Amino acid sequence: MSADASITLVTLGSAFGLRNVSPFCLKLEMLLTALDIPFDVEEETDPRKAPKGKLPFLKVDGQLLPDSELITQYLDERTQGKVYAGLSAADQAKGTALTRLAEDHLYWIMVASRWLDDAWWPNVVEGFFHIAPKPIRGIAAGMARRAVRQTYNGHGLGRHSLDEQADFARRDFAAIEGAISEDGFLTGSGPNIYDFTVAGLLAGIYDQQPPTWITAVAQEYPKLKDYAERVQDNVGVWGREQ
Repeated sequence: MSADASITLVTLGSAFGLRNVSPFCLKLEMLLTALDIPFDVEEETDPRKAPKGKLPFLKVDGQLLPDSELITQYLDERTQGKVYAGLSAADQAKGTALTRLAEDHLYWIMVASRWLDDAWWPNVVEGFFHIAPKPIRGIAAGMARRAVRQTYNGHGLGRHSLDEQADFARRDFAAIEGAISEDGFLTGSGPNIYDFTVAGLLAGIYDQQPPTWITAVAQEYPKLKDYAERVQDNVGVWGREQ
């Protein structure tokens, strides 16, 4: 693919007061902007239409590139290594570990706080299933919710009490907070792909409306809220509706 290839970032739409409701989509929007790569944004409400059945994905001159991590690798190759430029092996090890914590653990607790809380569930129905005809909206939403519950239980997190899940989230938040350097970012003096990953997730937790129970837990860590704001402000891309 040529360096001047036309790029379109396909993302989920807005919901819950968030302009970009998926942290994976927001991460790539931040990265493309920071790399100064021109791109268009296209919304897709049905992830089943995406390669591998999940969003985001890139359209690059008619070819489809799935998965935010694989796309990050493509962008690094496209820019001759700019994604990880200046990052030592230790920086990349730290960043990769925090990425796994955020995307493979904390993310799922956030998802559960939206999808599996009976009091908050109507917001999911309205935010994600409003385009479905009313006669089948409840059925479609219920099927999707059962799939989320099954995945969460399969992950192992769903087998714990709500208090235990909240404590898991606290340990995740504390780990991220402890990793922020004196410069205000995870590695280096400015934000990079690892900050876009972690801050993108935190933005969704802090700014979702109405708040979920994990938002209340996150408020115990004001340094993290400041960090998420700092990253978004630095790159000029925010998760919330402006």
